[in-house]
Amino acid sequence: AGGNDIGFENIFSRQVEALGKKGDVLLAISTSGNSANVLKAVQSARKLGLATIGLSGGTGGKLKKACHLCLLAPGDATCRIQECHLAMEHVICGLVEGWLSKK
Repeated sequence: AGGNDIGFENIFSRQVEALGKKGDVLLAISTSGNSANVLKAVQSARKLGLATIGLSGGTGGKLKKACHLCLLAPGDATCRIQECHLAMEHVICGLVEGWLSKK
């Protein structure tokens, strides 16, 4: 419904605008690094003062320069890039959980 009402290019940025606040971190994921709706969410996040981390593949596309930090999965095969992203996501979750458990 949101995509139909506000446009699929705004689907993620509107969520960031509604829920994001300074001190939050946005994890933006795009296999090519050129997904317009993901890039727009990063732009919204940066305007709100969020830290931005990207997961992309190959050379990183536009996402590489748009984010504060962009982790790249090597290669050009979509399935392999997404498999690398999944492993990265698990590592990130583990690090966050470890950090939160020490608070």
